[in-house]
Order: sequence, then C-alpha cells, then structure tokens
Amino acid sequence: MSRDTARRVLEIEAEAIRELIPRLDESFDRAVATLLACAGRVVVTGMGKSGFIAQKISATLASTGSPSLFLHPAEATHGDLGRIVKGDVLLAVSNSGDTGEILALVTWLKRLGAPVVALTGDPRSPLAQAADVHLDVSIRAEACPLGLAPTASTTAALAMGDALSMSLLEKRGFTVDDFAVLHPGGHLGKQLLRVEDVMHTGDAIPRVRPQTQMKDVLFEMTRKRLGLTTVTEEDGTLVGMISDGDLRRQMERHGYALLDRTAAECMTRTPTLVGRRELATRALDLLETRKITSLLVTDAEGRIEGVLHLHDLWKTEMI
Repeated sequence: MSRDTARRVLEIEAEAIRELIPRLDESFDRAVATLLACAGRVVVTGMGKSGFIAQKISATLASTGSPSLFLHPAEATHGDLGRIVKGDVLLAVSNSGDTGEILALVTWLKRLGAPVVALTGDPRSPLAQAADVHLDVSIRAEACPLGLAPTASTTAALAMGDALSMSLLEKRGFTVDDFAVLHPGGHLGKQLLRVEDVMHTGDAIPRVRPQTQMKDVLFEMTRKRLGLTTVTEEDGTLVGMISDGDLRRQMERHGYALLDRTAAECMTRTPTLVGRRELATRALDLLETRKITSLLVTDAEGRIEGVLHLHDLWKTEMI
C-alpha cells in the first residue's frame, strides 16, 4: 500500500513538472530578461511552504551568478523592508496568489518602482494581476491523498525556479571557473579544485640540470620525496623528467655505471604535462589513464611551474 502511495505521489509530481513545459512562452522570456537586467539583488519571497521553496530558489540564484536574498514577507513589514534597495527585483512565490503578507509587500514595492515577477498557481489571482511578469505554475492536483499538504504545487514552483536560474546562468555566461569561486567548500569545492590549488611549487619542486650526474640526481629525488625530478635549463625551461621507474630501467641496463651518467642521458624527454588551471578531477583521470603517479605543470613558455603527485589528490580526499 505504501509503495502504491509513493508511486502515485511521484507520478503526480512528475506530471506537474511536465505540464510546465508548454507554458515556457513570452512571459518566461520577459521574466528572464527582467531578472537579468536587475542592477541589485533578486529578492525572493514566499510564505509557509512556498517560503521554503523561495529560499531554495534564492540560494540557487546566488550560487549561479545572480545576487539574491530571501525576504520573509511577514518580517518585511516589521522592519526588514530596509533590506530592499534601489535596483532590486522581487520574485514572489505563492500558490494561491492571494497571500496577504506578499500582497502588502508587492504594494509597497510597486510604489518604489521595483519590478515584480510572480510564480502562482492562479493567473487570475491578485498577485498575478499585480506582477509585471507572471509565470503560471498551476497544477491539476496536489499529491497529498487528502488534497491539502503542498506537494505537487511546491514541486512545480521549485522546478520553475530552477528553470529561471539555469536560463540566467546561461545568459550571464557563468562558467565552471565562476562556479568554483562561489563553491570553495564541501564536496563541490573538492570537485572544482584546480591543479594549481594542490601542486608543489617553488623550492618543493625537484630540479636538476641536464649535465647533473646521476648520483646527485638521486640525492635530489630523495630530498624532495616525490619519486621524480624535473630536468630544466638554467631559465627553468623543462627538458625532461626522471622518475623512480626511469631509475629502475636505467639500473637494469647500466648497473652501477648509472651513477656516472648524466640526467640528460637518463631522462624521459616527453613527460606528461597538465595546465595549472585544469580541474584536479581531470588531472586525476589523466593519472589513472596513463597509469602514472605524477604530472608536470609548465607555463606558456615551457618553464616548470609545479608538480602534481597522486598523493596530493589523496590529501584532498578526492580519491
């Protein structure tokens, strides 16, 4: 019985979202244009369950390039109107479109000349009529078996809020780099780390010259503890790399005579490179694909900038 109820809830809510698609007309375009032209913040408001939906819409807008804040409509008329400044746009969410606190807020904002975009379930409601742009998020029925608890109606409003947010993201040219700036923490932050955020730089980079004897190469590799050393010219230009694997192969071939050879004679001349702005997750894919443990980072002129080791990614808990 409980599974049947759950299946019915999901079917009703899925249908509520599907029915929004044909409503993406000129009104939706005007809503996007209004929010895009906002010189201040998108102030999102809603009461009760719609208030929770409004908070989520506001958070999504703010995290994807559209400055936004949530304003509780009841608190607004008790001092919080000061949160709204010239250039702000109001995005109001109300299934009935007849919420008294929101209508009072809209009346005050209209006197200020602030544009109002409304998401309601009734195109004939007072809020829909008062808004500069109205988006119809009406539903056939709530998913609640009693027909009372906001379920499909809040799902529809949330989905339309996401549609607005993603359209604005695209219009603003919001990029992965922009997203990373706004999400430095948590799992998303780890997923958006750049190579430059975790690579070894400066004195931590093992370096030897092409003419360095292998006995000194071994010393540098042991001292820096990365299982490799870069081979560079005096100006820092990368010419090769010597890894632990290179050492083993050279020892099998030359025995102890290896110590009398030079770095240039033993190095790999085409090590695998990665850009400093590359996502660390993509660098990890490259390490796993090539079955290697390190990547070298160079600038546009080929000078060594850093070394990224598999262990550095372990420390970020990406692996």
